Amino acid sequence: MPKGSGKVIAQNKKARHEFFIEETIEAGIVLKGTEIKSIRAGRVNLKDSHARIDRRGEMQLVNMHIAPYEQGNQFNHDPTRSRKLLLHRKEIDKLAGQIQQKGYSLVPLKVYIKNGVAKVLIGIGKGKKKYDKREDLKRKQMKRDAERAVKESMQ
Repeated sequence: MPKGSGKVIAQNKKARHEFFIEETIEAGIVLKGTEIKSIRAGRVNLKDSHARIDRRGEMQLVNMHIAPYEQGNQFNHDPTRSRKLLLHRKEIDKLAGQIQQKGYSLVPLKVYIKNGVAKVLIGIGKGKKKYDKREDLKRKQMKRDAERAVKESMQ
């Protein structure tokens, strides 16, 4: 199965607008109690979240919001707590070397369920400048206009 395939629960659409995604990597997420039930219900938000490598050399997913499970009790979780990501040591070391370069960061692109397990697709992104974002929007609009013209000419 290719990276990023599975039942998509949440996507960070803004990430591709804000960053040039150069490489992606799939990671497992360490979850507590009712978090997986909330994820399966689609109650996840990746907006403003990012990944980082902490002092112990572990990768953490910061600011990902998983809503508390409605049928949960006092054992419900903190919605925006840092969650550990499961990667091999070689992968973490490789990512650490890549994000040392100026302007690079680790951005979660999507959360999905693959073989019954929650996964997150992390992208190594280089921040876009304002003129890059405008260029992308122009290109997207031109493509949309061209598709609309082709569709109208077919009718």
